[in-house]
Amino acid sequence: MSNRLLLTFTFLCCTGTLLAQRVVSDAKIVYKMELPPEQLQMDAMLEGSTFTQYMRGPLSRIDMNFNIVHYTYLINSKAETMTTLIDQHGNKYLIRAGKEQYEKDLKQYEGIKFQDQEEIKKVAGYDCRKAIGTMPDGKTFEVYYAIDLVPENKQYNRRFVNLKGIPLEFEILTKTGSKTRVVAVKVELYPIPASYFDVPKTGYKEVSQKELQNM
Repeated sequence: MSNRLLLTFTFLCCTGTLLAQRVVSDAKIVYKMELPPEQLQMDAMLEGSTFTQYMRGPLSRIDMNFNIVHYTYLINSKAETMTTLIDQHGNKYLIRAGKEQYEKDLKQYEGIKFQDQEEIKKVAGYDCRKAIGTMPDGKTFEVYYAIDLVPENKQYNRRFVNLKGIPLEFEILTKTGSKTRVVAVKVELYPIPASYFDVPKTGYKEVSQKELQNM
């Protein structure tokens, strides 16, 4: 094969790979949460918990529904702010994190390194590559990310700011050292209404993180 043909072949292969990848701006991803057995033994009501991720440009929303308590995280990567909403049996609290706290948390997540593995499997209809995430303290967790889906906003979920694609299956490390597995069951790529990311003006009692811990 001549050098010219070889260069053309190489270019076409690289271009094909780039074209196959889709840069995602708007999405809704619904995950099921597989909680550790010891956690379910303590509270069976946690079974069937879900994790839903929304994204729209620089805006992101995460809903974690544990049945007995519902957490919502509203993240604005452009303004560098995050608002946490907690609804526990009708008791509703709102916690704001400004730019300083946002940057502090982001720096921590930027310390997570991902190492690709050979294994590839389908999750929610997408080919996903396995990667091992290593946290700054040395703890590790598994993640399978969609090879063909790349987030436009890398900070939509700061935990995965260094990951090459959108995670469709991953582990969350708990404070007790156990791991919760989160697996996508539905991926919807469509324009998400801006209202999904609005911080509520009423219905929630605004508190600090310290005040909430003392309640």
